Amino acid sequence: MVVKTIEWKNNSVIMIDQTKLPQDLVFVKCTKYIEIANAIKKLIIRGAPAICVAGAYGLSLAAIESKAAAAEELIHDLENAKKILFETRPTAINLSWGLEKVMQAAIKHNSVNKIKKSVLATANKLAIDDVATNVAIGKHGSKLFGDNDVVMTHCNAGSLATVSYGTALGVIRSTKEIGKKVKVIATETRPIQQGSRLTAFELKYDGIDVDIIPDTAAGYVMANKLVNKVIVGADRILLTGHVFNKIGTYQLAILAKHHQIPFYVAAPLSTFDLKHKPDDITIEQRNPNEVTNIGNNKTAPEDVGVINPAFDITPPSMINGIITEKGILEQPYEISIKKIFETK
Repeated sequence: MVVKTIEWKNNSVIMIDQTKLPQDLVFVKCTKYIEIANAIKKLIIRGAPAICVAGAYGLSLAAIESKAAAAEELIHDLENAKKILFETRPTAINLSWGLEKVMQAAIKHNSVNKIKKSVLATANKLAIDDVATNVAIGKHGSKLFGDNDVVMTHCNAGSLATVSYGTALGVIRSTKEIGKKVKVIATETRPIQQGSRLTAFELKYDGIDVDIIPDTAAGYVMANKLVNKVIVGADRILLTGHVFNKIGTYQLAILAKHHQIPFYVAAPLSTFDLKHKPDDITIEQRNPNEVTNIGNNKTAPEDVGVINPAFDITPPSMINGIITEKGILEQPYEISIKKIFETK
């Protein structure tokens, strides 16, 4: 996809409004950091790497908005903006990683002008690095896929989840680019349907063969040998190898293991959390209306109870490999993850 999901132009942030896809390709312009926060919260922009860059650009807007005359005051304003931006999506670690990168650059300087320049320069570098990282993930991951593979994917881990190219879909793109034929089966990914709205949109745009299925048809597809590999992205990966990703990932991993289908995760090193355990992580609970409504149409009784977690946890025992920009990690993940960060 040539069009970037998010970019900086003339002291503003331009992003694709993903809530309008696939019917309309609409761009949103943000000139205030609170607009970035709202865009992340409302899923106008989503995907762990993309919201990492969005958060970084949010701090750039906060620096421009600040009326601070002294460095200390500007840092204070940035810290306030950082808190608001972080609280939009607490589960995806890339967002906090990007915000921390920007703040680390900011506190190195003691003048307002230098802080503002460093904040924007760091955000721009994160955006540039994201594309290069995804291309590297794609090249490593393409080694795991053969000619005529049929690959299942869940949610959207493509260009729209990143600045460009994608993680899981980047692997599929790279596989195609080196001359292998590949077909994709994309789950619709209820309740927001990122698979049918976004993944299918991207793949058709790029000329990659794709079918969509109801989430509930995944077992049928695997049992009937209609797919021979599964690849997904991630919003957080722990040192233990536990993967936090879009709700429904865990059940796909269970099905894949039962049917002896390789299950892969593709994610940049910025997605890894080496400090926390599974029970430490807050799973975002989203608006019940996402489940009880389709658009403006009510699909459930009034006042019915709703459980709507945004993410679930896939244990390392169900994952055949984790694809990063530095190579493919294998079990035991605690050892391979430590090793890749020691040599990073």
